[in-house]
Amino acid sequence: MLFKRRQTESLLERVRVHLWPRRSWSRSGRYVVYRLRRLSATPHAIALGFAAGAFAAVTPYIGTHMVMAALLAWIIGGSIVASILGTFFGNPLTYPFLWYASYEVGNVLLGGKATKKTIDLSHGVFQTSFDHLWPILKPMSLGCVPVGLAVATACYFLVRPMVDAYQHRRRRELHLRHRRPVVGTPGAAP
Repeated sequence: MLFKRRQTESLLERVRVHLWPRRSWSRSGRYVVYRLRRLSATPHAIALGFAAGAFAAVTPYIGTHMVMAALLAWIIGGSIVASILGTFFGNPLTYPFLWYASYEVGNVLLGGKATKKTIDLSHGVFQTSFDHLWPILKPMSLGCVPVGLAVATACYFLVRPMVDAYQHRRRRELHLRHRRPVVGTPGAAP
């Protein structure tokens, strides 16, 4: 393979890179913005896809965000690639705030009946009974819908004008570039 690594990364190293980027968070953020701008779909489809990804990132079900985002984008007619990029809205810096908001909103929607519980995950998630996780997952699962809709709406209205302006500027630059005569051709100014 042309771009294969000389030494394969260990599983621990791959997990670390997914949780904490090699370079920096700002560089990773700029990359997502760059990729979002360069998509060739309409600004509406890109913004819908990104909003679907941001909505999926609010849910507490880690490991399903990208699949959930792609399915949501496909259902609502958004860009699937933009939805995958939108899932990066959920990251270790934003998850505590998103999940706390989801839990509190879900608790209010349930009538404030959910009691604050602590879960001991020192033995691992799969060693704990689902009955211990459900008192926290139930309000989070319910609360992530309104919180996710608010986040998705905000993302849509932030992303659409950004992509529209970028695509308009790019079309204008390409149009101007093709209208200029090439130096050295007959009729061109020296």
